Amino acid sequence: MKDVAVTPTTPQTPVPALLHLGGAARPGLCTDCGVSRMGDGKACGRACQFIAPNYPALERAVHGRVARDAGDEAFFGVTLSMQRARLSPPAPGAQWTGLTTAIAARLLETGAVDAVLTVAPDPQDRWKPRPVIVTDPEALAACRGMRMGYAPLLAALEPARAAGHRRLAVIGIPCQVYALRALEAELDFDALTVIGTPCSDNTTTENFHHFLSLLDPAPETISYLEFRTDFRVELRFDDGRAPRCVPFLSLPISDLPADFFPMTCKTCVDYTNRLADLTVGYMGGDGDQWVIARNERGAAALAGLGDRLSTRPLTDRGKRTGAVRGFLANTERAAGGMPLRRMPDWLRPLVSFLQPRIGPRGLEFARARVEMKAVETVLHLRRAHPARIKNMVPAHVWRLVAAYGLSPRPEEAPARSEPTEVNPDPSAPAE
Repeated sequence: MKDVAVTPTTPQTPVPALLHLGGAARPGLCTDCGVSRMGDGKACGRACQFIAPNYPALERAVHGRVARDAGDEAFFGVTLSMQRARLSPPAPGAQWTGLTTAIAARLLETGAVDAVLTVAPDPQDRWKPRPVIVTDPEALAACRGMRMGYAPLLAALEPARAAGHRRLAVIGIPCQVYALRALEAELDFDALTVIGTPCSDNTTTENFHHFLSLLDPAPETISYLEFRTDFRVELRFDDGRAPRCVPFLSLPISDLPADFFPMTCKTCVDYTNRLADLTVGYMGGDGDQWVIARNERGAAALAGLGDRLSTRPLTDRGKRTGAVRGFLANTERAAGGMPLRRMPDWLRPLVSFLQPRIGPRGLEFARARVEMKAVETVLHLRRAHPARIKNMVPAHVWRLVAAYGLSPRPEEAPARSEPTEVNPDPSAPAE
């Protein structure tokens, strides 16, 4: 990506205009978060999640304490409150119900922030993300929905500051948010409110179009794609066809090229956006959105929705262990260059029927996905970048994979000791 789109700083103009920035994405373990396009050429070394992340230090700086290594904080990070929620009524065109953009819009409406950094669809490709600076709350409606591809969001920090925006809200994925937090103290903003979304693996926009072509004979008509917690992918179309759901087991994953998912996504150490003030996703929502307020700033942003926020109790059903062990076995084969074992065609309908009925749901589904990502990180780093493990894999990832027989080898022992705060009673709620 060679340019960053930003809205004009006048709130009367919601249509983004292009602003060309220098720099280029760096090779290797890089998601082009935008830091390499900023003025300080050495900032990547201080900010990159894929070099030597220090989650305890940044958790203390952002949340005031480190995540406990027991209970659900061991999976999801520092938690002030966690709930199943939706915007009522749902926002038109939203991926789920529009909570994320509604929170950001409310921050603008109340004057809590001057601008919001997020992504909008490229005018030429609705699936391609384009970083924008939004100053008009109504313009956030154009940012609803899922995008696939690399977006140098943080490159917009400097033009935002140059435009006089002192208080920002940033909507970002974990690798963007880590870099933002690592540089926050030197960015010279008066305040940052970070709304994080859990990342569910990325790829290039071009690769994503190929994936869509395997799902439907008219991929250009697909207007919505969502991985749901009932083990199905929902597709919607703009040619008048009724929505269609595809079971996970029927997805053409084995037909994708080996590099469809980049190594950065295969080695991500933060699936739940632990350094955001507020995480809004789907994994633990069991059909609703899943919202984690991590500190008072995040709780206040969520409370700004008032009675537009509709909540229900969290669910927690099923057992994840078998699913994670099966994932581990397949990932070991993939990381070793061997083909994945394909389930026999006759068995797929039966397993697809059973998964949403007896498989993990709600928080157990979220725990399963977090453990799977942790397993994937260790196995792929061992194959592709073994020398990086001791610096790149945090203690919270090693704790998650220990239950599945994975532990640091002598040469993989973490280079830095990471103190944690242990909750003596795992059933006790987070403070």
